[in-house]
Amino acid sequence: MQKYKILSFIGFWTILLFIWSSLLIAAPKAELIPFWNKSDEANQAIVNHSAWQAILDGYLEANHPSGINRFDYKKLKANATDKKKFDDYLSYLQSLDPRDYAKATQKAYWINFYNALTIKIVLSGYPVKSITKIHQGWFGFGPWDDVGVKVVGQKLTLNNIEHGILRPIWQDNRIHYAVNCASYGCPNLSPKAYTAQNMEELLEKGARDYVNHQRGVEFLEDDYLVTSSIYHWYKVDFGGTDESVVKHFLKYAKPELAERLQIFHGSIDHDYDWQLNEP
Repeated sequence: MQKYKILSFIGFWTILLFIWSSLLIAAPKAELIPFWNKSDEANQAIVNHSAWQAILDGYLEANHPSGINRFDYKKLKANATDKKKFDDYLSYLQSLDPRDYAKATQKAYWINFYNALTIKIVLSGYPVKSITKIHQGWFGFGPWDDVGVKVVGQKLTLNNIEHGILRPIWQDNRIHYAVNCASYGCPNLSPKAYTAQNMEELLEKGARDYVNHQRGVEFLEDDYLVTSSIYHWYKVDFGGTDESVVKHFLKYAKPELAERLQIFHGSIDHDYDWQLNEP
């Protein structure tokens, strides 16, 4: 009898842990933080992202045979000079009031900020196998709700930037291809810093590259499709149904994939690789 009580106790905590883990990785809703929904469209000034571009040029491997870009966190952490330049870039972004700029400039500002801050967070916990292991407190799933920066006196987390600013203000599902979570399963970290001028080109490229890579969309059988968990977590951004998600795929799919998608009526599963995107 004691044995069954122990097994029952273990089973209870296993189920509780599963539920807790599921809640931790549940996708946040896009909920606007009104403070940031302002701009000066008459202001044609730009934000200087050249320091970020230099970091990308020096530490991002953008032509890996796997099709997954890799960032050399170890190398950057060991280079005190470049690490200082990187930290100065983040300080520079925090010194600005993005609301003083046009919306197009703001969009690039927040995407670059998110990606640079993600790397900063990984560096703070490196060496680490996954960004999900970095968090404040004893329990947690990643650093996305940990305060990382302060802009115009406002404390911001990665989730604030993505779900309180980028998603609700621009309502552009391609943002999911632009913000990088430092993982193999994520859309690639762009080798080019985002600007108002190259935004459309980079967003379209990010969508095409991801949809046509197996971590985005992969047929295991003609009636069995495995897609990135991004399309499950954020299905609402892609129309809210499996049919609307497939329609999104068709917009970017290469001919061979598009042909299979057009006649697909099977089941869809989801997967995501949280392994750190390092060489």
